[in-house]
Amino acid sequence: MYSRKRMASLSAAGMSAALLLTACGGGEDLTGPADGGEDAKEVNIALIAWEEAIATTNMWKVILEEKGYDVTVTDVDVAPMYQGAANGDVDLFLDTWLPVTHADYWEDYGDQLEDLGSWYDNAKLTITVPSYMEDVNSIADLADHAEELDGRIVGIDPGAGLTRVTREEAMPGYGLDGDFELVESSTAAMLAELDSAIADEEPIVVTLWRPHPAYAKHDLKDLEDPEGLMGDAESVHAVGRSGFTEDFPELAGWLGDFEMTDDELATLESMTLDEYEGEPEEGARVWLSENPEFLERVLGEDAEGLEF
Repeated sequence: MYSRKRMASLSAAGMSAALLLTACGGGEDLTGPADGGEDAKEVNIALIAWEEAIATTNMWKVILEEKGYDVTVTDVDVAPMYQGAANGDVDLFLDTWLPVTHADYWEDYGDQLEDLGSWYDNAKLTITVPSYMEDVNSIADLADHAEELDGRIVGIDPGAGLTRVTREEAMPGYGLDGDFELVESSTAAMLAELDSAIADEEPIVVTLWRPHPAYAKHDLKDLEDPEGLMGDAESVHAVGRSGFTEDFPELAGWLGDFEMTDDELATLESMTLDEYEGEPEEGARVWLSENPEFLERVLGEDAEGLEF
């Protein structure tokens, strides 16, 4: 599942750029503009299969192609992506989490990359209930509702960082480890239970994270975490190879103005991953057609004449 990503412990960086090339289809030239400038309008975007990365990468691919760019999207894993970007094998990556999740990679490669700006500032781990559970507003409140919740917090993969934080920090910190069991399964199983409970308007509590398309699909409430045991929110950044701004000044300017709200990102994810499953570019086109104010905010005058 896409969502295993940031929840797992980060492996040490060190894979070679050769792995990046292998992942992309065997030795194809992945350098940026052939003449070293923006005239060629060729840009290679690295994509790690995470929900928000799939959604935003396909959105930018659609936008850039409408603006005359030749866009290549390279599917790759996280470690070779950072090394490949540092080596100049890819131009752009839209999903760097700072200051914590990708700290190891940033320490190793940050001085060889360009931080093009944060576009989302509410990336965080959550414990969440449906909004119709009006009496449950904080993690501590769960202690009074153990019976109606059958003593279950529905979680995801056993090895996920979200699972560890919930089990080792939040549950003992809020006195829940005696009355609750953290049900460890998979993201798909958790979402299936969430869908089923909400369909019948039954009580349920799950481990979740932002950004996630579930927030567009359902009316959910993140429980307050006054002790900060689930961790602070992080920011998601667009990152370019060294020399990116010099080679792509127009695109760097757009990315500098690129920001998404919780609702914008959740609906974009839902459109690209769920409603147009298997056709994320088409989903991105539909979303852009329904959100012209987003284009105007990000592209300014350059949004004039764009139609999706």
